[in-house]
Amino acid sequence: MKILEKPVPPGGTIGIIGGGQLGRMMVLAASRLGLKALIFSDVADVPAFQVTPLQLVAPYDDRATLSALANVCHAVTFEFENIPADTMDFLAALVPVRPGAKALATTQDRLTEKSFVASLGLRTAPFFEVSSLEQAREVFGKLNGEGILKTRRFGYDGKGQMRAISGDDAALAFQALKGAPCILEGFVDFAFEASVVAARGADGSFAAYDPPENVHEHHILRRSTVPGRLTPHQAEEAKAIASKIADALDYVGVLAVELFVGKDGALIVNEIAPRVHNTGHWTIEACACSQFEQHIRAVAGWPLGDPARHADAVMENIIGDEVRAWESLACSGALHLYGKKEAKPGRKMGHVTRLQPRNR
Repeated sequence: MKILEKPVPPGGTIGIIGGGQLGRMMVLAASRLGLKALIFSDVADVPAFQVTPLQLVAPYDDRATLSALANVCHAVTFEFENIPADTMDFLAALVPVRPGAKALATTQDRLTEKSFVASLGLRTAPFFEVSSLEQAREVFGKLNGEGILKTRRFGYDGKGQMRAISGDDAALAFQALKGAPCILEGFVDFAFEASVVAARGADGSFAAYDPPENVHEHHILRRSTVPGRLTPHQAEEAKAIASKIADALDYVGVLAVELFVGKDGALIVNEIAPRVHNTGHWTIEACACSQFEQHIRAVAGWPLGDPARHADAVMENIIGDEVRAWESLACSGALHLYGKKEAKPGRKMGHVTRLQPRNR
């Protein structure tokens, strides 16, 4: 394995696995720092290919392509979680991969992730493993009311999850999810949702952005607002939660921790995302160092940037056919379109960020 003893110098190359909008925005941030970015995607014609000439297309388990990636890159990162474990093990033996296999393995499986968070003494919803119809009925009885049955792997934006209000419901949901290994989580009656986007450097340094308040519609993020309703004390607690998680994972790069804010003010960890995150897109305009630049800095072994916010911000996703109103959206704030050719229902086509002078 190539050991990254010194920071990647300007002109060096960062490999990015995945070619969606997150990869696209990472490429742009790397370019700003004078770094090259190579996108490795398992499909052609992805958004990130539009902004870099350095491209590889092959299945994510193709050893020859992985070797080529490692040979030309100083360090490698990724823009999504569902990368085969064998791919990570193979790459990690050849080139520094940041964040590492531990973070990926922990967050790829919801049961492993929840167990890890609970082991740190952090609050989560009640959760139970579900691997059979009988187990679905049995563990539902341990919940106080309704729950959400989720597949342990490969779920995002509400995919792979179903609500259950009885043991029979839980069993039917397990059937509907085709018997995939699942986790049953107790329903959290929260006041609102928030998140904290933070970074840990290769030297163990830590920097967190102000936590936004988030609104979801049909399980898809609609809007992130900063500042939200979190008190200053809650905001500091959220940052401390992210720091504790990052240290325990020996994490390098940007991560996001999604939170439920209980009606009693308690912060309850919902999910960890081991990557740059939709709820941090506002940092591009509202901070001197965006989450994307921060991630590239960490992966390259550079000092972390200042996460301080210089403006209040509202970031809204542009979903599906909403992109057809791009002309009016272009006049309403900082518009980002991801270059996706087809506007499908529920598909994130871009986002727009609106700024106001900072109040607090």
